[in-house]
Amino acid sequence: MSRKIYPIVGMVALGAAAFFGFSQFSGGPATDARLGDTSILMGSVEIPATADSCGTDPGFTRLVCLIDLLKSDASEDLLTVMQLDYSVAEAQNWSNLPAGAFPARPGAYLGEFSADQLGLVKAILMEAASLTDNEGFDEMEQTLNADDYIGTVSDDTKAGYSSYNSKFAFLGTPSDSGTWQLYYGGHHFAFANTYTDGVLAGPTPSFRGIEPFPAFDMNGRENVPLTQERDAFAALLNALSADQQTAATLDGTYRDIIAGPQSDDAIPDAQEGLAVSELDQAQQALLLAAIATYVGDINDADAATYMAKYTAELSDTVLGFSGTPDMNSEDDYVRIHGPSLWLEFSLQSNKSTGEEGNHPHSVWRDINDDYGGNL
Repeated sequence: MSRKIYPIVGMVALGAAAFFGFSQFSGGPATDARLGDTSILMGSVEIPATADSCGTDPGFTRLVCLIDLLKSDASEDLLTVMQLDYSVAEAQNWSNLPAGAFPARPGAYLGEFSADQLGLVKAILMEAASLTDNEGFDEMEQTLNADDYIGTVSDDTKAGYSSYNSKFAFLGTPSDSGTWQLYYGGHHFAFANTYTDGVLAGPTPSFRGIEPFPAFDMNGRENVPLTQERDAFAALLNALSADQQTAATLDGTYRDIIAGPQSDDAIPDAQEGLAVSELDQAQQALLLAAIATYVGDINDADAATYMAKYTAELSDTVLGFSGTPDMNSEDDYVRIHGPSLWLEFSLQSNKSTGEEGNHPHSVWRDINDDYGGNL
């Protein structure tokens, strides 16, 4: 039987002292004092000329070179909050909640970097993530724009709705030996690439959410993140026959994803739904296209490795959904569950804007490689 999941309806209330009047890098219990309310305008941030010294060939060597540049330009106070020791417990401090409601995220706020430093942060994220429109880095930028948008319509001044408040950190020392994680996250976003001995050991947990949805104008552009994921799932589910849809239908109503933040043990052992081996070639192609909207968030070379793994496991993969196959109504939910792969996409009512409509939460987990396999 499926578990029934209900959304969080409250938010941590923070006092005014948590928002104003402490030193920038206060740390400890006063960490929330570092919150800001200005836009970083990530789309307009320029990558400094110093990045040219790392060359143009994409890959791990350039990634570490860019990180070393950033660290060499950082003050001791900035390094204190950005460069941390590696632990799975620290890596597990990610959330879909806004910054003010989840102060445990490690790292420096984007708004705490100088212009050149933020340009290097941008270059690092662009090196680790895909450069495809509406995927990877572009999705990061659009999700930051969403927080700026919410900041213009929400009266919750303590939530920290601003692109200023996403966090960036290194858990462990970036190098070609040992284990470390590139940590980036904020409201509705978690990007967690874990590297071991110079190789990507795990690109998950990888969380995406967005409100407003499906489109909004902010910071000089139209933003449509997660529409490609929704459209890919809808195309897949609507390509099923009536009998296949019945077989894929899950018990229960899903109000949110299962394997969200602080729910690392929530993925069930038993698969539920329609075996992908029952799909024809065209339907399997649609399923792979849906998977690619998540795996395609990381850089092209690493994405190809993970797509090859998940393609090889299709015969042991199961598709399930609840609600409507169009994925455009509250409580619509879909999952793909394989030996390694776990994907979820869920629509729920708007929470932060007060506007009519629904917004998605979604997650990509690799059952074997979450946190670099260190669980």
